[in-house]
Amino acid sequence: MRKAPRILVVEDEAAIAELIAVNLRHNGFAPTLVFDAEAARREVDAELPDIILLDWMLPGESGVSLARSWRQHERTKAIPILMLTARSDESDKVQGLDAGADDYITKPFSTKELLARIRAVLRRRTPDAADDTVCVGDLILDTATYRVNFRGQELKVGPTEFKLLHHLMKNAERVHARGALLDRVWGDHVFIEERTVDVHIKRLREALGVAGAMIETVRGAGYRLTALGLKSAVPVSADNPAP
Repeated sequence: MRKAPRILVVEDEAAIAELIAVNLRHNGFAPTLVFDAEAARREVDAELPDIILLDWMLPGESGVSLARSWRQHERTKAIPILMLTARSDESDKVQGLDAGADDYITKPFSTKELLARIRAVLRRRTPDAADDTVCVGDLILDTATYRVNFRGQELKVGPTEFKLLHHLMKNAERVHARGALLDRVWGDHVFIEERTVDVHIKRLREALGVAGAMIETVRGAGYRLTALGLKSAVPVSADNPAP
C-alpha cells in the first residue's frame, strides 16, 4: 500500500491549522500540526516530512527565518516548502521565495488552490523519471545521482532549481519564455506567477557560481542556457589568457 505523503503544517492559528489538516486527510495526505518554530524544528529533526506548509508569522521565530535556516543545512535543504501568509505584496512574495520557499500562497485561500499547489510542489520535487547525464560545456548534470558538477567541483542545487537546470541543459541554446518554463518545470501552474521563474533563475545562477553566466536573459523573450555565456564572464588574467 502506498504511503500517504507526510505534510508538516506549521501554523499558529489553531482553527486554520485544524481546517487544513482535515482537508489534507480527506485528500490522502498525512498531516502533522505544530504551532510554533521550536516545535517545527523538533519535528523536522525527528523525521523529514515530504513537504512543509509554513506560516510566515509565527511566535518567536518567523517562517521566513525558519525556511532560510533549513535551506542552509544539507539534511533539510531539499525539503519542499510552501509558504502560507496574509502578505500579498510582490516584495513579500519575493522575500519568501528568496528565503527558500518553493511556492507561496496568500490567505485566505481555497482548499482547491492549496491542494493544487501541494501536488505541483510534490511533482517537481523529483526530476524527470528517466535517468540520464546531460553535459553543456564543463557543466554536468546527472539525474541518477542528483548531482551537478562544474569543472570537477560539485555544486549544491535545490530541488526546483535542479529540475529547471535539467530542462535548460536538455534544451541548450534555445530561448525559453517564462510561461513555457512554468509549463515544463512547474507543471500545473494555474496559481503560480511568472515572477516565480525569475526568482528561481536568480537562485540557480547563485548556486552555479561562475557557471551561472551560462544562463542568459534574453530581453523580452525569456532565458537561454549556453556555454558561450562563460566566455564573456571569465576575466582575462595571466592564468586565464585571452584566446
